[in-house]
Amino acid sequence: MPDEALVHAVYREHGRAMLAYATRLLGDGAAAEDVVQEALIRAWRHPEVLTNGKGSIRGWLLTVIRNLVTDRVRARAARPTEVVETPGTSAVERDHADQVVTSVTVLEALEGLSDDHRGVLDQIYFQGRSLGEAASVLGIPAGTVKSRTYYALQAMRRSLSRDGGLGMEGTA
Repeated sequence: MPDEALVHAVYREHGRAMLAYATRLLGDGAAAEDVVQEALIRAWRHPEVLTNGKGSIRGWLLTVIRNLVTDRVRARAARPTEVVETPGTSAVERDHADQVVTSVTVLEALEGLSDDHRGVLDQIYFQGRSLGEAASVLGIPAGTVKSRTYYALQAMRRSLSRDGGLGMEGTA
């Protein structure tokens, strides 16, 4: 009997038991089918095991399946876990160099402002104060804080657009 016909006969006789055992070990039908196929390939490569009359053929096949499953489990454990990519996140985060360049550009634009305009932006944007709180800290009327903020932001926009900066046109 040629090796291929022998493997077909082995599959007809033991295939269901092999698949059931592999599925029970893996809990995954598709992976179990792969393991059974690999076990049959090993049987095809070693037909002497199937015809030597020593021991149970089914026992040998199930041992091969158990060893293949063990190898799969060990291989998975040796690899780092894969991170599932969720919508809205990228596989590679942006390089922080972009943030550094943006910070430097904004700081240079801030340095080009007058002390009064820079002071108002510092209080509102960097200290997180409200219009009234900034007015109190700076000792000036709230209307003055409001107008200085407006003119400071206009100057920042001009500076950043002139320098090819951050594309702040039309932002408030």
